[in-house]
Amino acid sequence: MRQMEQIQENCKAGGKTKRLANFELLRCIAMMMVVVLHFLGKSGILAPLSQASLAGYEYLAWGVESLCIVAVNVYMLISGYFLTESHFSFKKVLRLWLQVWFYSVGIGVVTYLCGYRPEGGFNLYYLARLLFPISKNHYWFMTAYLYMILFAPILAAGVKKLSKKQFQRIIIALLTAFSLIKSVLPMKLETDSQGYDVIWYLCVFLVAAYIRLYGIPFLQNKKRGFAVYFLAAAVIFAASMGLRMIYLKTGKLSDMLSVCYNYNHIFVLIASVGLFLAFSHITLKEGAFSRFVCRIAPYTLDVYLLHCHTALDERWQQWIFAITGRPDSAGSLLLGILLAVLFVFTAGICADMVRAWLFWGLERAFSGIRGGQRKSAALRGEKDGNEEK
Repeated sequence: MRQMEQIQENCKAGGKTKRLANFELLRCIAMMMVVVLHFLGKSGILAPLSQASLAGYEYLAWGVESLCIVAVNVYMLISGYFLTESHFSFKKVLRLWLQVWFYSVGIGVVTYLCGYRPEGGFNLYYLARLLFPISKNHYWFMTAYLYMILFAPILAAGVKKLSKKQFQRIIIALLTAFSLIKSVLPMKLETDSQGYDVIWYLCVFLVAAYIRLYGIPFLQNKKRGFAVYFLAAAVIFAASMGLRMIYLKTGKLSDMLSVCYNYNHIFVLIASVGLFLAFSHITLKEGAFSRFVCRIAPYTLDVYLLHCHTALDERWQQWIFAITGRPDSAGSLLLGILLAVLFVFTAGICADMVRAWLFWGLERAFSGIRGGQRKSAALRGEKDGNEEK
């Protein structure tokens, strides 16, 4: 608890929000994990768990998946942790929506000019998906993320009115309903969205808010945090392989084979919290590395917006394979993962630096126009006043 209070004090320096290099590093790592998940899942490297036999590198791929499946929850925990104490700004929400729209429409136009044609042709549905990326769920994560930000100030104000015990009971009830039950029942639930919706990330936000306000005494140091993360990841992998063995012997539970890799599975959440709290107790010394991390971290969201665009979502993996070939061994798999992270992460950061520069120029131009209009209005008012005199 004392360490959490110290973190909160460090978040504010001179009355201004200060970026903490440990959390910014975790933000970067979480986005790299997202790239790994999409490289493995979208390219077909992850062999179906119903497959009769798996090669060694295919087991390794599922092991990497177990370590990286925490990525989205971790990203939301970071956001929720800081949103709990931040002031709501509609301008920031609008800027985020414009950021999503910029990538949705911009990449759509560029890829069309480069010869890409969506399946079924450039029809009204595809156009609407580009123009209304939030409403059409073009980027499911951004839809959930934006709605979470809108709810955040209401939830942040509400949890501060609750006692610690009341807050604990609410979180237990929510996690039981949206995580624990689906994690233990050997059947799919009609209400289960597997964590791909705003409801789950409001639950994650409340977990982050609880950590911000009260901490978790058991995870009071980085060693315990990392131990919980790796142990939970091991359970995810082992449980999935166990379900696979049951399926291969009995033919049952086919719908449950990948349930442990759902974002709202209880062990995925536990692993996410463990990793988040492990990094919360890491201190990066001020220097070139920490400055570099804090410099690039604000651009990480656009790594997602770039490589998950509908026109690129399942194409960029083939560009990696053109260099490395499809993985057929542990070495080639790890090489492909490394190149995917380097290529996609670097491209996303560079693209967003350009986007941020363009937005900055437009904001300055717009501010200059508005400032000029206000100055002209003031001069006209002064002139009218002089004429009346």
